[in-house]
Amino acid sequence: MKSKLYCFGESGNAYKAALTLTLTGIGWDPIYVDFFNGEARSPEFRALNEMGEVPVYVEGDLVLTQSGVIQTYASSKTGKLGATSPEEQREILRWLLWDNHKLSGQAGMTRFLANFLPPEKRPHDVIAFHQARLKGVYGILDGHLKNRDWVACGHITIADTACCSYLYYPEPFGFDRKHWPNIDRWLDRIAALPGWKHPYDMMPGNPSDRA
Repeated sequence: MKSKLYCFGESGNAYKAALTLTLTGIGWDPIYVDFFNGEARSPEFRALNEMGEVPVYVEGDLVLTQSGVIQTYASSKTGKLGATSPEEQREILRWLLWDNHKLSGQAGMTRFLANFLPPEKRPHDVIAFHQARLKGVYGILDGHLKNRDWVACGHITIADTACCSYLYYPEPFGFDRKHWPNIDRWLDRIAALPGWKHPYDMMPGNPSDRA
């Protein structure tokens, strides 16, 4: 029996889990969560995840929440996308934490505010403030990737599948790949891996569904 991933296509955090599960070879079925109509905050969903968030990974009696936990589990279970030494493990963790706090945390919120709120409710000053902060974040990642293929180690790891997640989305939120050539090449490198799919192709849910 395949595992299940509660997710929706617009969620970059769910994409981290979905991409990691796919690249590590763990079979999974997507369970669509209608986030924009409040399903993640319903009592039924909170019984599954009290945090009211996707992704949620279910494998038999095992229930995991938070993308980094799911990624770490998939890597440890399969021996793929992980570390080969304690030093590498610390470096992977360093970039996972950086992504959650500096990159995905800000990019996800900025993308949501700029695209998924009604136009009259979009806080333009807040969006501009976070877009300016994100330029510094993109600069750190682009500089780090100047002379290397992967984020944390000499091979792809869950640090890559975490940091890349929001950067494939087409909605405008202040990130343009052509301004960051090293990030651009790295995203192409990940997209060339067998099994890779765009988030809207990997998970159900697309802004066009609500158009």
